[in-house]
Amino acid sequence: MRHVDLHALIDHAKFQRFHWIVLIWCTLIIIFDGYDLAVAGAALPSIMKEMGVSPTNAGFMMSSALFGMMFGAIFLGTMADKVGRRWTIAICIALFSIFTAAAGLTHEPISFSVMRFLAGLGIGGVLPNVVAHMAEYSPRKIRSTMVTLMFSGYAVGGMLAAVLGKGLIADYGWQAVFFAAAAPLVLVPFMMMSLPESATYLIKKGRHEELKKIAHRIEPSYVAQQGDHFALPASDNKDQSVSLGRLFQDGRGFSTIMFWIAFFMCLFMVYALSSWLAKLMANAGYSLGSALTFVLVLNFGAMIGAIGGGWLADRFNIKVVQIVFYALAAISITSLGYKLPLPLLYFMVGLAGASTIGTQIVTYAYVGQFYPYDVRSTGIGWASGVGRAGAILAPIVIGILVAMELPLQMNFLAIALPAVVAALAIAFINPKKSHSHLIHLQTAAAPAR
Repeated sequence: MRHVDLHALIDHAKFQRFHWIVLIWCTLIIIFDGYDLAVAGAALPSIMKEMGVSPTNAGFMMSSALFGMMFGAIFLGTMADKVGRRWTIAICIALFSIFTAAAGLTHEPISFSVMRFLAGLGIGGVLPNVVAHMAEYSPRKIRSTMVTLMFSGYAVGGMLAAVLGKGLIADYGWQAVFFAAAAPLVLVPFMMMSLPESATYLIKKGRHEELKKIAHRIEPSYVAQQGDHFALPASDNKDQSVSLGRLFQDGRGFSTIMFWIAFFMCLFMVYALSSWLAKLMANAGYSLGSALTFVLVLNFGAMIGAIGGGWLADRFNIKVVQIVFYALAAISITSLGYKLPLPLLYFMVGLAGASTIGTQIVTYAYVGQFYPYDVRSTGIGWASGVGRAGAILAPIVIGILVAMELPLQMNFLAIALPAVVAALAIAFINPKKSHSHLIHLQTAAAPAR
């Protein structure tokens, strides 16, 4: 019997057509996900006007989807380690597509919030799964780049929401941009046919024939033999009856808490900006079209930050890259509360997107590298799920501040302060306890053959 280490094969593989397929599908899914989340913020001024809701109540309406995301990230992220990622991802797409479109049929805050909560289950559940999937199938040398390149689709989805908002809301009402969210359902059957299942899941289920085909697609020089056996690395092949507990084993407990704090703070900034930037800029005297342009610039910056952050993380210390990005977030967001020349204001909005949404994407990549393969979805799911508390609070807190009619500077300062806390949390993470670091040490210590 020949033992085949598929994860080692993946780690050292050259970029193949197989990787393109995984990257394209995961990026498309993130684009859909980003659109469904950003569409509410893009339409918020129109929704508030038509439904006649106060800023405080609007904050709770925005948080309903984020509350659903918290449950979706934790439970659907964890479930995928047990039943497979493809079906979990398909269920998530169906949830956020159907119920985002259904929100466009509502006429009052409560039913709108219920539809957004149900959509949030899918929006939150799909994130840890596609991140874990991309991380699992990416060669080690370009893993951060692959994950962040994929996750830049989140910003593309936000840009798409802003562009459609500018083109549709004025003529057809805010409902039109919600109805457009149903389109991804058409692609689900094609995704199920071409996106490979998680290698770790297939190994656990003993589906070796499928694994042989995947191994050949990853490394064409691999030729399957009768009796080829695939197994998890020794450190991952333990009893996984309590997946959550493994996030705190082998000295990872303190770093796990630090990841959760960083996620909380970063998601607070991301969803405060995503939910309220258009409205804050409208309150500052800009027209609805101009306010949506700021949303477009925010997400364009996020895309640049995600790709650039991933490139930097693969070439320099990913921990240091994140700390620098969080410092830039604190500076850029604070500056938005002051009167600036329009070109400089656009630059600062783009920098805010790059250093918040972009940094969050790099943080997902960091978590994806930190945990063992078989609890990677669980690790990302719990970090994302706990962090959702910050996302839930953000629209509510900023809504209360807007209702208090405080100076614009105070609103943006409240969004910027969490960047300082996030930078400190990342600084306290111990990279020597990460799974990728331990694997590297084991490989270096292995005797030459």
